Amino acid sequence: MTQFLTTWVGVDDEAHVAVTVGGDVVETVRSQVPTLVEELIASRLGAGDPTLWGVGVEDDAKLHLGWTRLHETARRHLGPLEELFVDLRGEGVTRVVLVGMGGSTLAPEVICATYGVPLVTLDSTAPTQVRQAIGRDLSATVVVVSSKSGSTVETEALREAVEEAFRSQSIDPRRRIVVVTDPGSPLEAKAREIPYRALFLGDPDVGGRFSALSAFGLVPAALAGVPVLEILDEAAAVAESLEADDEANPALMLGAALAGPRSTLVVSDHGSGLVGLPDWIEQLVAESTGKDGKGVLPIVAAPGAPDLRHGHAIDCRLVSLTADDDGTGPEITVAGTLGGQLLLWEHAVAVAARLLGVDPFDVSSIDATKAATRELLDSPSTHGDPAFVDDGIEVSGTWALVEGAGTVEESLARLEESLGADGYLAVLAYLDRDSGTALPHARRALSQRLSRPVTFGWGPQYLHSSGQLHKGGPATGSFLIVTEGFADDLDIPGLRFSFGALTRAQAEGDAQALDALARPVLRLHLTDRSHVARVAALLEG
Repeated sequence: MTQFLTTWVGVDDEAHVAVTVGGDVVETVRSQVPTLVEELIASRLGAGDPTLWGVGVEDDAKLHLGWTRLHETARRHLGPLEELFVDLRGEGVTRVVLVGMGGSTLAPEVICATYGVPLVTLDSTAPTQVRQAIGRDLSATVVVVSSKSGSTVETEALREAVEEAFRSQSIDPRRRIVVVTDPGSPLEAKAREIPYRALFLGDPDVGGRFSALSAFGLVPAALAGVPVLEILDEAAAVAESLEADDEANPALMLGAALAGPRSTLVVSDHGSGLVGLPDWIEQLVAESTGKDGKGVLPIVAAPGAPDLRHGHAIDCRLVSLTADDDGTGPEITVAGTLGGQLLLWEHAVAVAARLLGVDPFDVSSIDATKAATRELLDSPSTHGDPAFVDDGIEVSGTWALVEGAGTVEESLARLEESLGADGYLAVLAYLDRDSGTALPHARRALSQRLSRPVTFGWGPQYLHSSGQLHKGGPATGSFLIVTEGFADDLDIPGLRFSFGALTRAQAEGDAQALDALARPVLRLHLTDRSHVARVAALLEG
């Protein structure tokens, strides 16, 4: 008979979270949670103890623990946000475009989608996506430029394009751009120098993927019309329970389940009402745990995906997000309010990192791709020639995958053969997201055919999420990177390269960083968009 463990917390049944674990995850939780309680992990985390993740990382950790108090400290933004919202609506400005990458966009997307409030997200450098977001009538548009570091090359390029788009329509960009960044960043200096319509400073002691309840999550959502106070109140309602050294603490139970013996986490939404939450969880888990050759590989899957039916066969733990946790779900079931779940998952992932023995705040592996990208942009001649061309598809990559090959089929077969018994395949697409939808749809069939975990990511967005795990996590991944030659390329104002060139440099930079770590990498550069269908068909088998 299947066993289940269930715990939930709340205040007057209005704001709560509930976690249930079943199957062999029960034994993992029972063996780990008592020790977590004995070591006071929950209360130490709530108090901002930087020693939780081991010797040598305290200096880094103590700079990144402000997220545990955001449900209190972020309220300082509510007054200025309400005033700005009223002013903009009074001017007829009702369309919000969010420019950013990774943690700067994922949480606002979840918040707005859950509340049914329109938000246009520009987290791509593909020329088509740029045009769709800002190449239209901007008379009713405000743009939120969001970057913690304030120096991300993608965000800087998009900011320049936004300014030019406003000027081309005789709109003063200073009145229509709102900046969210950390104190002391280059973007803060720019925002004050110009100056832009508004500047919201984040908390410098909060890492990007833990910033859902900070200005980075709240500003674009509030300007779009979300009553963000509700979300902070939902988080506050469960905060005390998540910091309790008690075996009934759902964050301890979920954290122990995440760090369990199986290396892959398949997250699926089953009517939770929290739209897009699995994508936010994917970034939080991948970027926080993928360090020192360790990590948990998260996969976002739709209900009915093969990963959910054959989880044990491909070394997966299954997570179901639901509206009501009835205690009879799959291995891990999570339910609750939006604010409650955002805080729950942050606490749980921090606990999981403790059990894995990694620093959840380190993102050094992401920097390798950034450095390679900048070198390629500075010296375009360093772009390599393809190993061969097959009917307009330029093929390059790890030597063992392309040496002596003459067709895309042969190189793809070698890539699939490179998967070990514990391996996974990541399909990474730097394409127009409208014409390239066949590739994410192929993930399901590919996973079933290979009986191995398969992930999909849009570039460059994934570089700021799962990209950390690809390079810092276990050396078990094989990688397919697909790019295209944008016939409708777009120049970047003030810079010497185009959005198409930037996109290709990001893809090649990541391929170089992966290759330097001896990860199998196959690159397919499509010279025509019609090639997407061929590649998708080959992946589906």
